[in-house]
Amino acid sequence: MATHTNLANLIWDIANLLRGPYRPPQYERVMLPLVVLRRFDCVLADTKAAVVAEAKRREGSKIKGDALDSKLNQVAGHRFHNRSELDFRRLLGDPDNLNRHLQTYIDSFSANVRKIFEYFEFTAEIERMHEAGILFLIVKEFAAVDLHPNAVKNEQMGLLFENLIRRFNELANETAGDHFTPREVITLMVDLLFYDDDDLFVKEGAVRTILDPACGTGGMLAEAQAYMRRHNSPAKLYVYGQDYNKRAFATAASDMLMKQVDHNGHGENVQFGDTFTEDKFAEEGKNRFDYFIANPPFGVDWKKQQKEIVAEHERGKSGRFHAGLPRVNDGSLLFLQHMISKFEDYTPAKQKYGSRAAIVFSGSPLFTGGAGGGESNIRKWIIEADMLEAIIALPEQMFYNTGIGTYIWIVTNRKAKARKGKIQLVDARDTWIPMRRSQGDKRRKIGEGPALPGDDRPDEPDQIADIVRRYGQFAQGEQSKIFDNNDFGYTRVTVERPLRLSYQMTVEDKARFLDAAPHLLDDIQAIDKELGREPLLDWNAVSKVIERILKQLGSKWRAADQKLFRSVFTTKDASAEKVRKGKGFEPDPDLRDFENVPLKVDVEAFFEREVLPHVPDAWMDRTKDKVGYEINFNRHFYKFTPPRSLAVIDAELKEAEEEILRLLREVTE
Repeated sequence: MATHTNLANLIWDIANLLRGPYRPPQYERVMLPLVVLRRFDCVLADTKAAVVAEAKRREGSKIKGDALDSKLNQVAGHRFHNRSELDFRRLLGDPDNLNRHLQTYIDSFSANVRKIFEYFEFTAEIERMHEAGILFLIVKEFAAVDLHPNAVKNEQMGLLFENLIRRFNELANETAGDHFTPREVITLMVDLLFYDDDDLFVKEGAVRTILDPACGTGGMLAEAQAYMRRHNSPAKLYVYGQDYNKRAFATAASDMLMKQVDHNGHGENVQFGDTFTEDKFAEEGKNRFDYFIANPPFGVDWKKQQKEIVAEHERGKSGRFHAGLPRVNDGSLLFLQHMISKFEDYTPAKQKYGSRAAIVFSGSPLFTGGAGGGESNIRKWIIEADMLEAIIALPEQMFYNTGIGTYIWIVTNRKAKARKGKIQLVDARDTWIPMRRSQGDKRRKIGEGPALPGDDRPDEPDQIADIVRRYGQFAQGEQSKIFDNNDFGYTRVTVERPLRLSYQMTVEDKARFLDAAPHLLDDIQAIDKELGREPLLDWNAVSKVIERILKQLGSKWRAADQKLFRSVFTTKDASAEKVRKGKGFEPDPDLRDFENVPLKVDVEAFFEREVLPHVPDAWMDRTKDKVGYEINFNRHFYKFTPPRSLAVIDAELKEAEEEILRLLREVTE
């Protein structure tokens, strides 16, 4: 049996035949649809004659549309069929009209497959290849590739898809991570997601559902199914997904049909649409899931959807995004809110067991945004509702499109008793092995253990199991730390200092004021005469004198006039008296500061201990308090590395100097 890598190389060789009419970044427009079409062709081969005969027998009958599709699917033994007598071998019999016959063949599939090829937009590529004179050659080469399930098992087919999608995305210089997550990362996420849920899966007749709202080509959902098969579970796991990339959606939908992934019987388990604005799983009764898994694009921009998202946020708790809105250039936390909005209630007595979610983020959602900001408010909502169970830090250089650090969040509304009120941080940043060959920015991977039959990779250390074990032990250690929920919260306290103003009326300032308020000439003359031209360091006393003068003159100034007067004739002066306001002092906005006080710390005691000794005239404005949450991973796992001694540094510099001199001598000799 050929390995998925051998098959991928074979198909890659066929792709190179497109060179000329197609540029390499465009290969995937042809190759993915043809791989899907050839797989369907091979899958249906065994029942082809029976389906064609049944279709002819029912010609002219009243059964049409979905009802006829259902009947023919039963004969085919799959959730799809093709009623044409054509197949890849027969298509080659009329080279001159291959373009028309190929389109007829595709149009003869059941509606669910036709829909897939519409999203592939394959009709245009058929005509393009026909006009370039390469259609027959490409179809002929594919006809020789055996993708029958007896030759290529479902799991191998999934790995083949994974391999091809990665290669095509790299060729197109696209953000490969938008559509593809490394296999070992998916395996780790699935293992974490289902950890300790074996009791739910051993029950005969048990049914569970899982949703990926950014499913791409469906790799995560397929791995969730593989987990069930590996554990020989008698339970059913129905998978659902949504994606806004047409070809990714078409690939996921076809992949699930080919691999007979369990679903709810309606064939609509994968939907096309923008998750932010077109929630395809919003229907009452069909909008709750037991599990969620996702790798949304890092830093996804939601400016185009801003109007709809803001409107849903403003609906409050009836909307998905009520907790807060992140920055418009990173909608990652919108995906998480969307998932949480579909959590099942936790009421075991009613056979509702809550939900669990595993989602990959960059570091940004951990700490971006201050108290009161969108990201912080979302973290606050999740943590105070006791839904954040764990965060696992992955090694850098793990993804194809970026070398940045990434994190798996485990979010649930059914924490185990020991985990209630707690959050676990697992540091797996040093748990990796080097790639045999770099793939884009991916230079590292997490070891997957011994190779499975049919997998052409070498045996590796089982680092996935190590990380899962670290998570499952739920113990303090160098690579696992347990915190209370409120360890990540803080109060943002506003610290004020008094405003200090000195007063002085100069000729220039007087002229400037009267230019703006000439109607106050008499009042200004009286004030000038009374207070003189020397600087006065007590604005409180000055303002009382002015009030007395204006009262004697019977003048009443508007608030705007009073504001203008103070702005023109006063300056800030550290040696001046504090400006009084009510029973206290007026704050100086330029001296305003903020302190982030951990929730576990008494704010008043913190202020007296940390602020007053340094700023004795400061006070707190507690009416402006804001509670925020952030998770600084580096702070909690920081390891101090002592600096090298000066002697060692000097020795290294001397060694470098000697090497430079040696090289110079070689050049000059």
